[in-house]
Amino acid sequence: MNYKILGNTGLKVSTLCLGTMNYGGKGFFGYMGNLDQKEVDEQIKTVTEAGVNFIDTANIYSEGLSEELIGQAIKNLAINRDDLVLATKVRGSMGKGENDRGLSRKHIIQEVEGSLRRLKTDYIDLYQMHTADPLTPIEETIRTLDDLVQSGKIRYFGASNMAAWQVMKGLAYSDATDRNRFASLQANYSLDTRDIEREIIPMLNDQKVGLMIWSPLSGGLLSGKYKRGLQNGEGRLNEFPFEPFNEERAYNVLDVLYPMAEQKNVSVAQLALAWLLHQSAVSSVIIGATKLHQLEDNLKSVAVQFTSEELQVLDNVSQLTKQYPGNVLEIMTADRSVEGFDFLTK
Repeated sequence: MNYKILGNTGLKVSTLCLGTMNYGGKGFFGYMGNLDQKEVDEQIKTVTEAGVNFIDTANIYSEGLSEELIGQAIKNLAINRDDLVLATKVRGSMGKGENDRGLSRKHIIQEVEGSLRRLKTDYIDLYQMHTADPLTPIEETIRTLDDLVQSGKIRYFGASNMAAWQVMKGLAYSDATDRNRFASLQANYSLDTRDIEREIIPMLNDQKVGLMIWSPLSGGLLSGKYKRGLQNGEGRLNEFPFEPFNEERAYNVLDVLYPMAEQKNVSVAQLALAWLLHQSAVSSVIIGATKLHQLEDNLKSVAVQFTSEELQVLDNVSQLTKQYPGNVLEIMTADRSVEGFDFLTK
């Protein structure tokens, strides 16, 4: 297993992180899977033995049951809590009351206590805003999260599913008031969904914020179960609640991945995950599976290497179309680099 520092912290996380949205099978998240305690124990044992120290969950996954199963698994397996980096999230609805959702001080403090209880721990390593809350000032949210760091109930806090300007606004407030700042952002990124390269990744690089990836296989489309014109009825792709992928681009990517996987004697999923692991901005890639053999296959992605030519082929087939302002900035700022100056003077 490989490890990276998370953003501008001193925290080392495994480059693969165990995703747990499919634990419990309760409520809305039942479509993702319904792993029980025995299966959860087996998954956590498998990944920790492979060197994974990073586990990601959320309070809303199976209405808190995912957190409960993780906490019990750590106890069942007698894993040293301090050897793990536990990440969970807050924002979604956890009840019918008016304050049972959002990022207000009241809701965050209420929910961190619930997560601590369910995870059977006295601290959370990374506490993440699940997405933005348009009704709560970001200043209130940052102050609350900073207070939780000071109290020792959380070690770091992060964001998830937010626009670059929203993350930057939070970072600016933290800097202006000498408070703790976002350690990481969790975002959707894959070979067929590279939209975060436009604004989000440049911002994260500039601000030294870590990047965690969810749905690296694009809802299963890049798992190796699907081919152009030969859609496999298995899997959960048809039940995926979002459409974060560009389907035509995905099949173009798969047309390249299948022969490359055969040549390298690895799986298509391993290649798709390994491409993300080769992106310098990425801190950790979240993997999740309903079957143990899928998880074991995903873990092997850390050993996959690419030649520069192979990376170029994958980059070309998955390349984003140029959009404003990026297309204009590329030309108009070219005079500030040697290569660009040569280009403009030819």
